[in-house]
Amino acid sequence: MARAVTPQRKWTFTILAWLVAFLIFFPILWTFLTAFKTEGDAILFPPAFFPPHWTLENFFEVQSRSDYFKHFFNSVVIAGGSTVLALIIAVPAAWSMAFSPSKRTKDILMWMLSTKMMPAVGVLVPIYLIFKNLGLLDNLFGLTVILMLINLPIVVWMLYTYFKEIPVDILEASRMDGATLWKEIVYVLLPMAVPGIASTMLLNVILAWNEAFWTLNLTAANAAPLTAFIASYSSPEGLFWAKLSAASTLAIAPILLLGWFSQKQLVRGLTFGAVK
Repeated sequence: MARAVTPQRKWTFTILAWLVAFLIFFPILWTFLTAFKTEGDAILFPPAFFPPHWTLENFFEVQSRSDYFKHFFNSVVIAGGSTVLALIIAVPAAWSMAFSPSKRTKDILMWMLSTKMMPAVGVLVPIYLIFKNLGLLDNLFGLTVILMLINLPIVVWMLYTYFKEIPVDILEASRMDGATLWKEIVYVLLPMAVPGIASTMLLNVILAWNEAFWTLNLTAANAAPLTAFIASYSSPEGLFWAKLSAASTLAIAPILLLGWFSQKQLVRGLTFGAVK
């Protein structure tokens, strides 16, 4: 018998949830406020939570750099390109696993997901050498491909989970009407899976946009996205905390807005199939 939730317990859980949310969001809030401080105020001790002297100078300085928009364009190309490529590969892969499973389907899925548990630095050297020999270092296409491959296991898993919830009877009915495999996927499966594909697409864009390890190790000046651009505010003379925070705020703002306006879609895609 389920225990009734009293108002006191409900308030306690609500307060704890808000406290955890604040702790998670605190670093982003601190970065946002530091972006409005002068460099002197940013290194005050004890630190000031709110800027003693509010300024927009750091944002103007970041925007005035000639390479800012080039890095922003690189981020858009890399995040968008890797997402499109991942969906092109993952949709038929997830379809075959969901509707034509074999004895090893779940083993294959777990093997794919296990690659996400490996530390990225463990495969850096072989991938770096492969990219060097293929001439893909500091190349937009090369970085797009590697980010697509890194996020592909999660994309396949999410689509597989979503496809499993689609009634097989509908697909069998389309086959009885003479639909080919291609028509079955394009005209029957995809329209029903639009919410799942959209949430998967959004998650992949966020992961690719925020990727820093591979962008720092496989790019230099030409193909570096915003995550690598932020690192340019670190120099042997020290860190420019206020300008670094302004650059970080400008880099995460688009993805925060995307996540905010699509939060229902993201939560639905991430939790689909968790409760039946």
